[in-house]
Amino acid sequence: MSFAAIIVASGSSQRMGFDKLAAEWKGKTILWHSVHAFSSLEEISQVIVVTPPDRFAWLSDLGPKLNRTNGGKERPDSVAAGLMALNEDISHVAIHDGARPLVSPESIRATFATAKKTKAASLARRVTETLKRATPEGVTSKSVSRDNLWVMETPQVFSTDLIRQAYQNVTSGDTQITDEVSALQLLNQGTTLVENPSPNPKITIKADLDALP
Repeated sequence: MSFAAIIVASGSSQRMGFDKLAAEWKGKTILWHSVHAFSSLEEISQVIVVTPPDRFAWLSDLGPKLNRTNGGKERPDSVAAGLMALNEDISHVAIHDGARPLVSPESIRATFATAKKTKAASLARRVTETLKRATPEGVTSKSVSRDNLWVMETPQVFSTDLIRQAYQNVTSGDTQITDEVSALQLLNQGTTLVENPSPNPKITIKADLDALP
């Protein structure tokens, strides 16, 4: 078996007024930390960064495993471009948000190990907060049970054949998806969740960046 990772980092990342992927943490960009988490693992033989050339230049010290490809207008287009760039011998691929710099080696390995057994696995965390449904005006109307509810994270890891099949289904229609687990659901294919014991936030606003340890 041969493993790869696709790091999705092609969006403008400026909805909150700053480029979150260019923000520095511990002397390196957020994107550098996200990519390094995968490129540093011996079992991963290829890392494809879906990003413009100027961002890829930030990663020049991360070694020969890295390849770059251009992204598309929407996230599924970028993932599809990454899948096209995979080496032929890749059996399983992780797809990871470039804005999640705290993903741990242990979590990556655990997700790959589960995907080897089940063909589809995703890092996730249980919903622990109280949930309420509200009216459009923001007034609470009822409680929502949090039993068996999970917050999806990345990486999401799949057998290469399965995720390619799922993306053929996505790109041939008008369906909008927000993650790869959603793409598999269109095939009536479930994904096994791997509970994450450590923080793995997606940097979205400046407060997220300020909260990094």
